[in-house]
Amino acid sequence: MTKPLMINAFDPNAVDGLDAETMQLIERRKKVLGPSYKLFYETPVHAVSAEGVWITDGRGQRYLDVYNNVPSVGHCHPRVVEAVSRQMAVLNTHTRYLNDVVLSYAEKLLGHFPPELSNAMFTCTGSESSDLALRIAKTYTGGVGIVVTENAYHGITEQIARMSPSLGSGVPLWPHVRTVPAPDAYRLGHENVAETFATSIKEAFEDLSRHGFKPAAFVADMIFSSDGIFADPAGFLKPALDAVHAAGALFIADEVQPGFGRTGPMWGFARHGIVPDLVLMGKPMGNGLPIGGVVARPEVLGEFATTARYFNTFGGNPVCCAAAHATLCVIEDEGLAENSVKVGNYLQQGLRELTTGLAAAGDIRGAGLFVGLDFVKDPETKEPDGDLGLFVVNALRDRNILISASGIEGNVLKIRPPLPFSTEHADIFLEAFQDVIRSTEFRRNAAA
Repeated sequence: MTKPLMINAFDPNAVDGLDAETMQLIERRKKVLGPSYKLFYETPVHAVSAEGVWITDGRGQRYLDVYNNVPSVGHCHPRVVEAVSRQMAVLNTHTRYLNDVVLSYAEKLLGHFPPELSNAMFTCTGSESSDLALRIAKTYTGGVGIVVTENAYHGITEQIARMSPSLGSGVPLWPHVRTVPAPDAYRLGHENVAETFATSIKEAFEDLSRHGFKPAAFVADMIFSSDGIFADPAGFLKPALDAVHAAGALFIADEVQPGFGRTGPMWGFARHGIVPDLVLMGKPMGNGLPIGGVVARPEVLGEFATTARYFNTFGGNPVCCAAAHATLCVIEDEGLAENSVKVGNYLQQGLRELTTGLAAAGDIRGAGLFVGLDFVKDPETKEPDGDLGLFVVNALRDRNILISASGIEGNVLKIRPPLPFSTEHADIFLEAFQDVIRSTEFRRNAAA
């Protein structure tokens, strides 16, 4: 299968059958936006409003949002809306002035980290967080060599895009970047994944050194979101951390997707019993406001602070910090991390019951409200079936359920709703999923 430029992307050449309003919007978009922008789904969604876990389109139809992690505590949560509105009416400057709002948020955020990770720096996006962390790692180690997983995504700036292989062959990797296979316990075996993954990291750093690139950092999403969602067995990253440090590099945990309670604990790395050197944050942090960040061991930041000043005009401004502070309070007060575990387990159990005896459903996995279903062409060979994964994504969209797909071939359903997702919402999703897999079209695609 040819790797698509973007998983679950709308094909602008396939407009036949779309309604007049959708075609008109697509035409307007083509005239004014750069062509690199991509839309989701075979039939794009025209989102005009949202609340909680529901998105409403221009015709008043509601879609169950089982995908978006930016509105982590729910679309338009009233406490976040109120906090942003209030702060916007008072003051919005930047981090070159003393400000209680920024400090209060930093103190509250750091209270959710191990004591070794005690300094925070704020950005506007996950991409900027990745970029900043790489600059810090290179300064601290004196190296440039970077190791990532083979379908990783860590951001869109030039430095980070070229260490994000999921962007495809049109975005070549830097010469000082090496990739390692994802820790796929389904195909490697749970008993082998820790050692196999650590060995591949060790060998990648050795290869970098042989080619004159001193190791700087290993960067990994803590649930391997774009590689296909790999969460288990919990603890499998400990040998990887040891291999990274043995090479003289830093371990950078990308928490942009799994962080803020989505997998149960506040951070994905906590499931593995490790403490990384730097932690990246982004998307869910401000529930839609542009704020990201890097949290680090203070000793890692020292030399960087003496050789390069850091300032980001909008990074950590009081309005975005007010949004992030309200978001964190909602996660705590509404027990959303605990809800992730309860509803995530319910979802996985429901999917297992519905797919019992279904050969194409190779594996169901994940942690909390980050669940993947791995479609395969043959349960013996475990060959990925990307076409079937994307068929199910679009069939669910036709039933007003929004999810997407993951993995190199798009064979893994990516089920990642806002955190207030309840068991009642899960039942709506499971009923639609059952309708899809019992359809004639599914059986035809699964057998193809």
